[in-house]
Amino acid sequence: MSDQHGDHVPHGAHGRRPTRAEKWAAFKESPFLPAIVLVFIVAAAAGMFAGSYTSTMARPAPRHIPTAVVGSLDDPQEKAFAAGMEKALNASLRLTGYGTYGEAVEAVEEQREFAILRPRGRGVELDVAGASGASVAQLLRDAGVKVGKAVGVDVRIKDIKPLQEGDPRGLALFYISLAAVIIGFVGAIQLSVHARALNPAERIAFTAVYALLGGFAIAAVVDWWLGALDLPFVESWLILALTMFTSGMVFTMFNTLIGRWAMIPTWGLMVLLGNPSSGGAVSWPLLPSALGHIGRWLPPGGSVNAQHTAVYFGNHQHLFPFLVLAGWSVLSCTVFWVWRHRHPGGRETAPAHAEAAG
Repeated sequence: MSDQHGDHVPHGAHGRRPTRAEKWAAFKESPFLPAIVLVFIVAAAAGMFAGSYTSTMARPAPRHIPTAVVGSLDDPQEKAFAAGMEKALNASLRLTGYGTYGEAVEAVEEQREFAILRPRGRGVELDVAGASGASVAQLLRDAGVKVGKAVGVDVRIKDIKPLQEGDPRGLALFYISLAAVIIGFVGAIQLSVHARALNPAERIAFTAVYALLGGFAIAAVVDWWLGALDLPFVESWLILALTMFTSGMVFTMFNTLIGRWAMIPTWGLMVLLGNPSSGGAVSWPLLPSALGHIGRWLPPGGSVNAQHTAVYFGNHQHLFPFLVLAGWSVLSCTVFWVWRHRHPGGRETAPAHAEAAG
C-alpha cells in the first residue's frame, strides 16, 4: 500500500515495531538467554571450585587430634611434651588413656585415634599412622621433633601404619573417588543428552551398568596397570561402582526436579562441598569442624571413607560410609521414580497405530 507520494506504508502487524514485552518473549525463546546464563554460571563455578579446594587444602589447621595415651599422663616428660605439642599446633590433643599399647594400636586400627603417646625410658615415643591421614601424620612428625628439642624431652617418632609405596602422599584414594564422583554424574548427563528416550527403569539400569564398568576400569588402571595401589580389588571396585551410581542418580534426581539446570545443585553438592570435605586430600582433624562433620554424610565422603578403610584397615571396615552411599542412592532413585513424569526424557510406550486409532 502506498500514499499519494508513492511511499510504502506499513500494513498491519508486519509493519509495526515489536514492543519491549514482545522482544523479551522472543529473547526468552531464543538460545541466547540460556547461553548467557551459562556464561555466568560457568565463570562463578570456576571461581567457587578453586576457592572451595584452596580454602581447605592450602592452609589446613588442626582443631583437635585424637591421640591415645598408654598409661597415664603422670609422667612429667609426657606432660611437658603434650603441653608443648598443643602450644606448637595451636590445637588440643584429644587424649584418651589406654591400659596397654595393644589396646591403643587397636584404637588406631579402628580409626578412633590418629597417634599414640607413651613413655620410653627418660623420653617419650610418638607413634603416628600415615594411613590414618598423611597430612595429620606429617604435622605431628614435624611438630614432635621441634617440641622435643624445645622442652628438652627425648622423642622417638615412628609410623606404625605407613602408606603404600605407590601413594606416598595418600592422595591416590582421593583421586580415584573424585574420578568416580565426576564421571558418575557426567555419565548421567550424557544419557540425558544422547539417550533421552530411555524410560525410567531403563535409565536406572544403564546408570548401574556404566557404574559397574567404570568402577572396574578405575580399579584396574590404578592397581593392575599403574601399580600405584594394592587394592582389595572386588571391594574397591564395588565401592567405586556404588559411588558412580550414586553420583549419576543424584544428577538424575535434580534433573527431574529442576530440569536443565540440574548441573548447578549437583556440582555444588558433589564437587564444591562434597569433595573438599571428604577427608581424602586433607584429613578431617585438619578441616573446619562443621565441614568435617558434614562431609561424612555426603557421597564423596562416604566413598573416601569406605575406600580408605578397605585399603588400609580391611579388618575393621565400618558400615556407616556404605549406608551414606546407599541412602543417597535410594533417595535419588525414589525421587526420580515418584516424579518420573517430570523428567525431561522417556518415550511413549503405546504403539503408534494405537495412538492413531485413539
